[in-house]
Amino acid sequence: MEYQDSERAMELTDRANRFMEEVVLPFERDLPSDYTVTKDDIDELRADAREYGIYCPQIGEEWGGMGESFRDSLPVFEEAGRSLLGAPAMRVDAPDEGNMHTIELVGTDEQKEEWLAPLVAGDIESCFSMTEPMQGGGSDPKMLQTHAERDGDEWVINGHKWWSSKASESDFLLVMARTDPDAHPYAGCSLFIVPTDTEGVEIKRDVPHMGQGLLPETHAEVEYDDVRVPDSNLLGTENEGFTHAQERLGPARLTHCMRYAGQAKRALDVAKAYVSEREAFGEKVAAKQAVRHDIAEAEMHLHAQRTVIRDAADKIAAGDEARIEVAMAKVFCANVCNDAIDTALQALGGNGIAKDLPVSDFYENVRAFRIFDGPDEVHLRTIARNAFEEIQTEELQNVTRY
Repeated sequence: MEYQDSERAMELTDRANRFMEEVVLPFERDLPSDYTVTKDDIDELRADAREYGIYCPQIGEEWGGMGESFRDSLPVFEEAGRSLLGAPAMRVDAPDEGNMHTIELVGTDEQKEEWLAPLVAGDIESCFSMTEPMQGGGSDPKMLQTHAERDGDEWVINGHKWWSSKASESDFLLVMARTDPDAHPYAGCSLFIVPTDTEGVEIKRDVPHMGQGLLPETHAEVEYDDVRVPDSNLLGTENEGFTHAQERLGPARLTHCMRYAGQAKRALDVAKAYVSEREAFGEKVAAKQAVRHDIAEAEMHLHAQRTVIRDAADKIAAGDEARIEVAMAKVFCANVCNDAIDTALQALGGNGIAKDLPVSDFYENVRAFRIFDGPDEVHLRTIARNAFEEIQTEELQNVTRY
């Protein structure tokens, strides 16, 4: 398949492919089916990624990355997605990747020295703490309850969060809080860097969830009780937290799309290899029209997905927010990847639900993609609102004549 990827992007993708084929996939295949990956395992893979010249391509060289553009780095995320180990190994994993991008984009030089450089190096871990339980807004961030008040040269944060990814493993949290209670939340919230060991931060529990397999993925419930941080820990501009979050979430949604495309591709590769060998009713399963058509549709949709992602990425690279294109990509890709992995699992039969192959882990992992970073329904609402806003008065008048 040919896309409008630059020569540099294709070179990076080739490196990533070789790293996956020669290091990550063999490492994964040798693991027991009930194994949970350790930090030492990831550190070992990261050392190999550096040797292959494919470690953290999307962050500037001055902070420990490779200094590649977002657009040229994007195809690497799909290669990384072919194993649950690929993204953390190449340091393109969520939520750290999005947090690194945010700090690099709006952080001060001091914040970058203290938090970004060690985060890129893999010496520390981070969390994005925005979603709140019940009335506190997940899909509707206007309902955000957590607030921060200035007290001299400090901010005092109080609130209750959950689905704070990696909070229990993190060294610091990026916390969204209301800083102007009289303003609309989109114009009255700010981001703060909060070290996890700050007094008043309580990790209450890791929320049990689907997809807890090879990697120890955690999403915690966190309470902030009179948490004090210095004014220097305000990330970006006061009351511009949502603006900064959107600058983070647009590219992050596309990188999610690419990582899951990698999962879907590998799931289909595993299924195609299996049905090409498996015999049933006198012939190879791969000769059965139903299986062939299912695989063909999945391949077709993945091809379309890659094009949709790149279209949105090109607009972002050109300086456009691309909010509608990103929303379209998020909904389309989440469903395409869910369907493709489900198709692969079905083709594998009993082996699909076994843990000997990676597809069952992918299946558990991918379902959440239709929910996090905005559920389908919220993005569809955004797309529909934009579509109806484009209707002109004259067109409406024409419609009323019929």
